[in-house]
Amino acid sequence: MRGLLAALLLAPALPALAQAPKGEAPAIPFETYKLDNGLEVILSQDRRLPVVAVNLWYHVGALHEQPGRTGFAHLFEHMMFQGSKNVGDDVHISRLEQLGASELNGTTNFDRTNYFETVPSNHLATALWLESDRMGFLLDALTEEKLGNQREVVKNERRQSTETAPYGLAEEEFWQALFPSPHPYSGVVIGSMKDLEAASLEDVRAFFRKWYAPSNATLAVVGDFDEAEARRLIEKYFGSLPSPPRPKPPHVGPVTLKEPVVLRHAEQVATLPKVFVGWLTPAIYQEGDATADVLAAVLGSGKSSRLYERLVFDKQLAQSVSATQQSLGAQSVFTIEATARPGVTTDQLLAEIDAVLEDVRKNGVTAEEVQRVRNKLETGRIRGLQKVGGFGGKADQLQTYNHYLGDPGRLDWDLARYDAVTPQSVQAFAREALASNRVVMHAVPPPKGPAAPQSRTAPAPAPAPAKEGH
Repeated sequence: MRGLLAALLLAPALPALAQAPKGEAPAIPFETYKLDNGLEVILSQDRRLPVVAVNLWYHVGALHEQPGRTGFAHLFEHMMFQGSKNVGDDVHISRLEQLGASELNGTTNFDRTNYFETVPSNHLATALWLESDRMGFLLDALTEEKLGNQREVVKNERRQSTETAPYGLAEEEFWQALFPSPHPYSGVVIGSMKDLEAASLEDVRAFFRKWYAPSNATLAVVGDFDEAEARRLIEKYFGSLPSPPRPKPPHVGPVTLKEPVVLRHAEQVATLPKVFVGWLTPAIYQEGDATADVLAAVLGSGKSSRLYERLVFDKQLAQSVSATQQSLGAQSVFTIEATARPGVTTDQLLAEIDAVLEDVRKNGVTAEEVQRVRNKLETGRIRGLQKVGGFGGKADQLQTYNHYLGDPGRLDWDLARYDAVTPQSVQAFAREALASNRVVMHAVPPPKGPAAPQSRTAPAPAPAPAKEGH
């Protein structure tokens, strides 16, 4: 397997490569450097197609927001497309599309915000200029009218994605129980309607000045480009931007569930009951994170997974079921979700989920199951590397390793984590990490007649206090 992967990913070497860990797995050739204003730069050449990916990560997400000021990182994902000092209102996307750009987007999660596009190689300069103008001169064009406009857009997005979406409010309450306020993971990345409404122009400006500086960003350029020319353009467009020192990220202590938490939410939108079961697990790339990925796939990835076979095929109680390890920077969450068939209750689903988990704790998983998951994970990772940009492409993977590990060249190490997972370690993880202290959310249609109150049968624990900096 590893020999095949190496053959797939051999690429022309740069004159001076950053050192990647030794091993048989392929390495993405890259080099890094930093501008005087603190902007990190990652360059990786790939001459297979005449395109180049520009991928800019700001090291700010919901983790960096303050209580009462949630949703700012996601709000800026929208604001950054509204125009800056030298770019007209709402023309950023259209300019790139006119040049033939693809995989053009921006996303926000709990830990970071990114903006990316793939352009024909001869339009690298334009893509870099557009990114630099909104980094350095967005506030010059920010007005109350633009803020109000995008605030309404985001509020409407929240209505569609959370408040009127099936199970949306139940899932938000589920996360609030896993990470009680004031933990920055509490709730959803989009923020609360109250906080969005209260955001003032000066609040937004202060958030941008602190977190959207060159010193808090990393630029990756991946694809068909001349190295000397790319360096010259990056210096030209980004080098003169002023920047304060990189802000210290908040240090958030781990949350510990001291007892089970059971919630029942009267679901107003969906007609079928759904159960969410969640455990707090190790942060991304920490010990146990890869094992959790493997267990999640064994339990709930595909029609041959254990939960699918039992709940959907054999018992015919669920119309869908999944298991995921959502790997995050401060702390991760292992979640099992199952949607009932008509006439089935969430209590029935939970009993079957627990039976599957107990079987894994008692009897373990097979070597064949673990190997099948390894193959799937490696294949997915390598498939992503066939692209220079977009979701899961080379630029995205380099940025991910750099953001969480401080080293873009960790592909070999990352794949080796999964090689180290054994049936015994999966069984131990199920026993120790997926213990009884968990959050269970029953999202059920309201009973006929007078509305029954929503209930919590066990209190949510308080998180460890957050401290600024390290």
